[in-house]
Amino acid sequence: MLTVLLPPVSVLGRSIPSAAVVAYGTAVGVCIDFDHVLIARFKTGHWDAVRFCLSNPRAAVTDQSAIFEPGDVGVLSRLLSHVVIGGVVVPATAAVSIPLAIVTGVVLYAHLLADLVWDIHLLEAHADAAVSTDDLVRMLR
Repeated sequence: MLTVLLPPVSVLGRSIPSAAVVAYGTAVGVCIDFDHVLIARFKTGHWDAVRFCLSNPRAAVTDQSAIFEPGDVGVLSRLLSHVVIGGVVVPATAAVSIPLAIVTGVVLYAHLLADLVWDIHLLEAHADAAVSTDDLVRMLR
């Protein structure tokens, strides 16, 4: 039904079917989270998250909380990385196709907004349990 609402997108002068645009948007929305692995590698100094994902590919898609230990990624590091990625990927995509860049930007915006809403939910859910601000920050990592 969603594909009926989306017009085809033009990329390099060729029309891309709506179903392909939806598949592209889904891939962009999922693939942006690969930055979590790089952040974890930077923070921990090891590739345990990659090893876990390769040995448990289903968890990589269905249960990211099983991949990382608390503090491996971090809320602010993840959000910052998503903003940086969007700021690079959308203009780069615009060089190929403005309509595709719009799709990319909308998907990444929605992803970032969903992450922010979830993080606020977690913050509010754990605020009463925290003894101090430092304690709360540790709980949300």
